[in-house]
Amino acid sequence: MRVLIATAGAPHSDIAVKLGSWLAEATGSQTTTVLTVIRRESERAQAKAILARAVEMMGPGAGTIRTTIRVGGPAEQIVREAEQGDYNLIVLGDRLHHGLAARLLAPTAERVIAQKPCPVLIAREPIRPLHSLLVCESGREPTVLTRLLEQLMPLVKIAEELTVLHVMSQIAAGPGVGSWELHADAETLIEKETREGRLLELNLLTLQNLNVRPRATVRHGLVVNEILTEAHSGDYDLLVLGAHQVAGWERFLLDDLAKQIIHQAHRSVLIV
Repeated sequence: MRVLIATAGAPHSDIAVKLGSWLAEATGSQTTTVLTVIRRESERAQAKAILARAVEMMGPGAGTIRTTIRVGGPAEQIVREAEQGDYNLIVLGDRLHHGLAARLLAPTAERVIAQKPCPVLIAREPIRPLHSLLVCESGREPTVLTRLLEQLMPLVKIAEELTVLHVMSQIAAGPGVGSWELHADAETLIEKETREGRLLELNLLTLQNLNVRPRATVRHGLVVNEILTEAHSGDYDLLVLGAHQVAGWERFLLDDLAKQIIHQAHRSVLIV
């Protein structure tokens, strides 16, 4: 797996460096690239110092560490490096915001995710092994779980437990969904072979041949609230979200719900 870690030398970038380094080591990455972006050539000496410090923080098992400096806009240069280097994963840092600022994702992170040449991991503390994953299904095709398995199987293989979460919201419920379904648990939905139950069972069948403990769960209520409640109460190491493609565009855009989850989550978030 080819990992690209972007750093600006700030504390939240240090989190990305440390988590990216652990991921590279855990997945057996042969080469890990650490990138920093400067606005003008006069900042090159400072950039070299940032990269040297990042390399010092990385573990010895991260494989061959390559450093690179690009000149220009941070988001645009991160995306360009990811595209040209054929990376499997971009790791970024992003600070948690409060008050009015909590409505906004940092411009660099949001623009990288919007263009998204490959999965993007927003790294947050605590930095620890990603053993427990929470995959938040959206009901769109291809499913988030399918995207995760197709794009980042090495990451799934190092996990010990993977939980697939479906949130059933009365607002989003389709025609023909019985009122009892909006209160039923995963086992009941599977037993009754409802549409949601079939999706849950398919998720479990998809995971049965992997060396990971599969689990499917359902929550009922507002999507953002239920995902965040499950994420925090379950003490997961990583949240996995899907970005949807807008018709006619060749890029991925986050919807408002995904943005809210990303900037309110107190765990690292992976966008596939």
